Amino acid sequence: QEKLVESGGGVVQTGGSLRLSCTASGRMYSSYAMGWFRQAPGKGREFVAASSWSGAGTTYGDSVKGRFTIYRNGPENTVYLQMNNLKPEDTAVYYCNADRPDAYDKLRLGLPVAYWGEGTQVTVSS
Repeated sequence: QEKLVESGGGVVQTGGSLRLSCTASGRMYSSYAMGWFRQAPGKGREFVAASSWSGAGTTYGDSVKGRFTIYRNGPENTVYLQMNNLKPEDTAVYYCNADRPDAYDKLRLGLPVAYWGEGTQVTVSS
């Protein structure tokens, strides 16, 4: 059973930074394409960023380009989301997602993927 565990959410003031992390564990694959979505109160789910299994490919949602960076560190199945210059409109529950190593296009296009984390709350105060 694949499992995604997120951490790093919290409360920050406008202009501040946070880093989220998500670790995938399981026996299905040795590596995963991974990414992030978010959902604000009363709104639909929004694509934030995606990373290929190697980290060489990355894609960002328009609202976070230039402020957020998705990256991986080494062979572990952990992906990070560095969020800088945070704005109140970034307030949301952030969900990590993952799928097989060749599913990067599914993640970046917002298509259904196999695995989801439980989410971590990010609150940006004005």
